[in-house]
Amino acid sequence: MAIIKTMQISESAASAPRSSIRSFVKRQSRLTNGQSRALSELLPVYSLILPMPQSTTFCVLEIGFGMGQSLVKTAAQYPSHHFVGVEVHAPGVGALLLEVERLQLTNLRVFHGDIVALLPQLPPMSFDKIQIFFPDPWPKARHHKRRLIQLSFIQSLLPLLKPQGILHLATDWQPYAEHMLTVLNQTAALCNMSPDNSFCPRPSERPLTKYEARGERLGHGVWDLLFVKS
Repeated sequence: MAIIKTMQISESAASAPRSSIRSFVKRQSRLTNGQSRALSELLPVYSLILPMPQSTTFCVLEIGFGMGQSLVKTAAQYPSHHFVGVEVHAPGVGALLLEVERLQLTNLRVFHGDIVALLPQLPPMSFDKIQIFFPDPWPKARHHKRRLIQLSFIQSLLPLLKPQGILHLATDWQPYAEHMLTVLNQTAALCNMSPDNSFCPRPSERPLTKYEARGERLGHGVWDLLFVKS
C-alpha cells in the first residue's frame, strides 16, 4: 500500500481548545419501545460507575459505538475481556443494551454521553486498547474543526492507555483517513504498527459490519490505523 504523505499541523491548531466545538450533533431520533425500555431499565444496570476507582482497569474503550453491533459482537467473542462503550445518541445506546440483555453479557459497561465529559473521570492507564470506528468525517471543509480526531483529543487519550496499549481507528472516508494518519504520525508517544508507516489490514478482532460489507461489494474502501503507545 502506498505511503500517503502527511502535512504538518501547526502548534496553534494542536493546542487550540475544543471544549466549545462538538464533534457530534444531537439528533432527535425516534426511540422504539424496546430502546426506550432499555434506557429506563437496563442503562442503570449496565452504566459505567463514576467516578471510577483508581484501581479499576478495563481492557477496551470504544468511543462512538453507533448502534452497538460491532462492540456487542466483540464483547461476546472475548468474555474474559472487559469493555466500556461510549455513545451520545440514545437509540444506539438502547439498541446496544437490548443486545447485552439478550446475550446476557457481563463484561460490558456503557456511558451515555460525550466522551469529552467522561475523560477527566477515567483513571490513568485504565485500558489496553482504545478504538474509534467510523466517526463522523465532517466532509465539508468548513466543518473540519468538528472532526473528533485532532491532536489535542488524541493527546487527551494517551494517559488512559497502558504502556504498549493500542489505539485503533477506522474510517471509510479517505480524506479523513489521511487526516487521521497525519495526526497520529505527529503524536510522538505513538508508533505506527504498519510496516510502511501507512494503514493496516482490518484485524480479525474488528467485526465486519453489514454496512462495511455492502461498501466493500460496491468497491468502497475502508482504512484501519493501528498505533501502539511507546
